[in-house]
Amino acid sequence: MSVRALFLCLCLAASAHAQGFAGLGMPAKGFASPRPGVELNFPDDHGAHREYRIEWWYLTANLEDSQGRPLGAQWTLFRTALAPGEGGGWSDPQLYMGHAALTSSTDHVFAERLGRGGTGQAGVWVSPFHAFIDDWSMKSLATSDADPLSHLELFAAGSDFSYRLTARAGRPLILHGDRGYSLKSASGQASYYYSQPFYEVTGEIELKGQRTRVSGQAWLDREWSSQPLAADQTGWDWFSLHFDNGEKLMGFSVRDSAKGFSSGTWISRDGRGIPLSRNSLKAFPLAYTRVEGRRIPTRWRIVLEERGVDVTLRAINPNAFMKTSAPYWEGPVTFSGTHSGRGYLEMTGYE
Repeated sequence: MSVRALFLCLCLAASAHAQGFAGLGMPAKGFASPRPGVELNFPDDHGAHREYRIEWWYLTANLEDSQGRPLGAQWTLFRTALAPGEGGGWSDPQLYMGHAALTSSTDHVFAERLGRGGTGQAGVWVSPFHAFIDDWSMKSLATSDADPLSHLELFAAGSDFSYRLTARAGRPLILHGDRGYSLKSASGQASYYYSQPFYEVTGEIELKGQRTRVSGQAWLDREWSSQPLAADQTGWDWFSLHFDNGEKLMGFSVRDSAKGFSSGTWISRDGRGIPLSRNSLKAFPLAYTRVEGRRIPTRWRIVLEERGVDVTLRAINPNAFMKTSAPYWEGPVTFSGTHSGRGYLEMTGYE
């Protein structure tokens, strides 16, 4: 789970009355709705699903430079449809937004791009796979007999940063929830959701005029829906964790007016995705940081009793706030306790 299309009502459909967080609880009349029992189809499902209202291609990377200093990189393309149906050129209802960021212990820099489908400015091709907005790109380098997302090249740049990264994965995709059908609320809101969490990454970044080689791990999330939240859900806290022993965890907790809703996937060392029991993941904020006028938890305790996990997460940079059209917090973390490792944290809906 991620911020994934927060601009839906805030910046691209301002006339709509927002329900839930950023309007993601709005009814989706005329759009398709996710349903259980649908088999995902690859490579076609790497592309855009125009019959659904919102969608994203979302990669986060935990990196380090030659001196072992931790860094984080984010590359995201969001798609939203203003209305059901098709159109060409400027009448195409598909709108795109790109977010890119680099985060170190002392700096957090980011950029945003907006584009219109149908004009050639932004879009996603399946064969060969290529997601882009302006000159930002996520494109496949995979051979024809491999999954297109198994080998990617990514590029993005802002006024004071840029990066070009190559990501390779040697294991299959992970389907979340019930074979890719991922519930987000007790009342049945859902998305289709899968990940590629096994990337090994190399590349080069430029941050404030300084270039450096980097390497590390990355995690790609793919998700699409039309109404992924209930109207009373105010935001979420999402974690993607790489354990030092080779295991991984994706977990999210959605905040609402009642008890909240949590879910996730345990990923074994041999690459199997095992759904968590509903609400078995417990996330407790331990410390807060005042960022852009918001009180945001930047140290967490994460407990998953069924896997013996009890860890404390710490943000590498507590000020990793994305002051974009729809603002949210996103940045790299480290953790220790029963397990140790690194990962990414995303938090939305904090005032």
